Amino acid sequence: MAEGVVGSLIGKLGAALAKEAATYGASLLCQEVSALKRLFAQIRDVKDELESMEAFLHGAERFKDIDETTGNYDAVDEFTYKLEDKHGGFTAKMRKRIKHVKAWRRLALRLQDIKQRLENADRRKVRYDLSVIGSSGHSKSPEQSFQFAREEDLVGIEINKELLMQWLAGDSEQGCKIATVWGMGGVGKTTLVSHVYKTVKLDFDVSGFVTVTNSYQFDDLLKKISTEFEIPIDADNIAVGSLVESIHHHLQGKRYILVLDDVWQPDNAFPTESTGRFIFTTRMQEVALLATKKCTIELAPLDAHCSWQLFCKEAFWNADNKTCPEELQDIALMFVDKCAGLPIAIACIGRLLSCKHPIYSEWEHVYKDLELQLTNNVILDVDIVLKVSLEDLQRNLKNCFLHCTIFPESYAFNRKRLIRHWIAAGYIQEVGSKTVEEVAEGYLNELVNRSLLQVVQRNLSGRVRRCRMHDIIRLLALRKSKEEFFCQVHKGSEACSIENTRRLSIQNASIQHLSGSSAPCLRSLHVFNTNLRIDSLEAFLKSFKFLSTLDLQGVSIKRLPKIVFDLFNLRFLGLRKTYIEYLPKELSRLQNLEVLDAYDSKLLILPVEVATLRKLKYLYVVRVPEGSSDRVLAFDGLQVPMGICNLIDLLALQLIEASTEVLHHIGCLTKLRTFAIGKVRTEHCADLCDAIMRMTHLVHITINSADEEEVLQLETLRLPSTISKIELGGMLSKESISRLISTSSNLVNLTELNLLFSKFNEDSFACLLNLHNLVELYLSKAYDGRELIFHATSFPKLKLLSVWDAPNLRKIAIQQGALQSLVRLLLADCPELRDVPDGIEHLRTLEYLTI
Repeated sequence: MAEGVVGSLIGKLGAALAKEAATYGASLLCQEVSALKRLFAQIRDVKDELESMEAFLHGAERFKDIDETTGNYDAVDEFTYKLEDKHGGFTAKMRKRIKHVKAWRRLALRLQDIKQRLENADRRKVRYDLSVIGSSGHSKSPEQSFQFAREEDLVGIEINKELLMQWLAGDSEQGCKIATVWGMGGVGKTTLVSHVYKTVKLDFDVSGFVTVTNSYQFDDLLKKISTEFEIPIDADNIAVGSLVESIHHHLQGKRYILVLDDVWQPDNAFPTESTGRFIFTTRMQEVALLATKKCTIELAPLDAHCSWQLFCKEAFWNADNKTCPEELQDIALMFVDKCAGLPIAIACIGRLLSCKHPIYSEWEHVYKDLELQLTNNVILDVDIVLKVSLEDLQRNLKNCFLHCTIFPESYAFNRKRLIRHWIAAGYIQEVGSKTVEEVAEGYLNELVNRSLLQVVQRNLSGRVRRCRMHDIIRLLALRKSKEEFFCQVHKGSEACSIENTRRLSIQNASIQHLSGSSAPCLRSLHVFNTNLRIDSLEAFLKSFKFLSTLDLQGVSIKRLPKIVFDLFNLRFLGLRKTYIEYLPKELSRLQNLEVLDAYDSKLLILPVEVATLRKLKYLYVVRVPEGSSDRVLAFDGLQVPMGICNLIDLLALQLIEASTEVLHHIGCLTKLRTFAIGKVRTEHCADLCDAIMRMTHLVHITINSADEEEVLQLETLRLPSTISKIELGGMLSKESISRLISTSSNLVNLTELNLLFSKFNEDSFACLLNLHNLVELYLSKAYDGRELIFHATSFPKLKLLSVWDAPNLRKIAIQQGALQSLVRLLLADCPELRDVPDGIEHLRTLEYLTI
């Protein structure tokens, strides 16, 4: 996958050369500048050669030694670093460019060396013979990917499903206490158990599903279990002994089920109670023997019939009958045979073929690639099947996939965080009218649809919220990532060489023994270690002046090392869930910063220098009070300087404090897709409405008043048709409600509405019934009426309805035909509500009811 390296070089060179052309124009005033122009022409010539070569590398990894080009990143980054030095006037800038001519000559020599090696290869082999590569010529572009990632197809689990459910059934004194499911990796253990768990968990008072992993820490496991069981974790019970006691107390007298997925050691077993039910999945037979009364299932690879059935579901998922055409059956059977009954391999190869034209010649090209891997490689067959799937990916999509190896084993990574990483790393470009976020989500869906990523959680609209890598896929990706010097994982348990690696993931390990001088190419540092020390981080970062990504999410630090602000190339700074309290004025040095994520940190104010970061696209400075609901943002936003309005490329700004000065200018941020503002007072509303109506691309809007008694007068507000999520915290005037909802015909994409302190009654609530595309509706201290009536055509697509703290609500009536898609109904703190909703029997899709 050398084309990933080459492609990134092309992108960097292209951007830098474009700036060079714009800077100089026709102002070649001296002999030195003319010499520079000739030098840049040489660099541009090599860039053209790289572009010619890239298409060939996409189809065949023929130039394995090209990965030595990772060393040339230093020269390219130094080139762009010095080219972007903006201090001083025109004459000063020109002198600096001439002064740095040695660096640019060094870059030209390195790139010329690449060109020379290619020309030597040309004399040995047919040059860039694209005719020999047919397997990737018609691959579906990820930019044209499915709108949503598909759900998993389940095949061959019926007997084991019924057996497992039978063991879990019974009263507290009968039936199985521990059931185990074991077998080789990729055989479908987690798929089976996850499906059963979702089916039976409503029969228990408490339920939890926890992934253990091979490198688990016992205290982390207890924290995961506590989180699943909704047991608060605070300073009083953070110790291991206290957590065990808290869990024991919480489960006392309750029927509960706990799944421990991927258990590697028998001592991982959690203490049992007579009312508890446990399911362990494992690859180890000794763990499987923990089962009660031989209640263990050993999963074997699928038989021929089920293998064929699964293959057809994956390869022909978009055909009405999901059957294989007769002319493809012979070669299809050959593919199935290579997969040896392993579901993960069948799913990968099937979904790969679903992206090809259903013609014999094209499938034959893929099969020949598979055969070639089998001939030249001695690794396991399943790895080879997955490797062919991986190599079919286009360059940017490959980079996006390999980027996922930065996350720890079984880590459920958030869609938005992953997409921000991809964008900051330069993997994503706009395509046609699609934004970079839309293109990136298409990439994510493509990886899911190819079974290269697994969906952990979806939102109620069907979009992927969190996903992870299957452990077998991850092992293959890690091996490939290491070969390509793409990413290195350091877990501290063994010696780790980071020489030539471009991305480093530190997972629950110290960095004191890692030598930064041995990794001059390092560009991204991701830390998954909550106990990282500031002094060790500062010493480590001294060797990486060209670092572009620094993600410290969840690290327990209160300040950033000063050296961070010398990282001119930094594009992503992740401070989410840290204890960072302030950012110094030196922040202004980070002129390339695109993402500043300080969501749920301890920041109280932003320095005025943040307004100088003209490339900033995402600014998250939300403070989340301890114990607050994740559905209700804090009322107090963060103070920002008035110059924030200079950041015209911002796509997300969340959550700022309203002020008259800022509101007069905030409308300049016309590219915003996410905007959240707090401490809004009545006198702010007119200016706020004017500003928001200039933000014509908004997707998510949050407006919180200064307190729950402050009235939000939003009657002049007209939201764009792009809006999909609205959060309003504060009293709404009757005029605001009616005028806002009267424009509902324009809100065709609105799927989520979160209202807090809105003071709705029977009449005003009736206006909301016109929101026919709504999927989620939260009424939090927002309803003062005595009756809540849902007429026959009310909310046809609504899947979640939450009514919290409605002090006067006495009756809920649901007419037949209303809420016909409702899955979750939550009614809390409604003291006058004596009966379940009248007509609840009409809710045929209801799965969860909380009262």
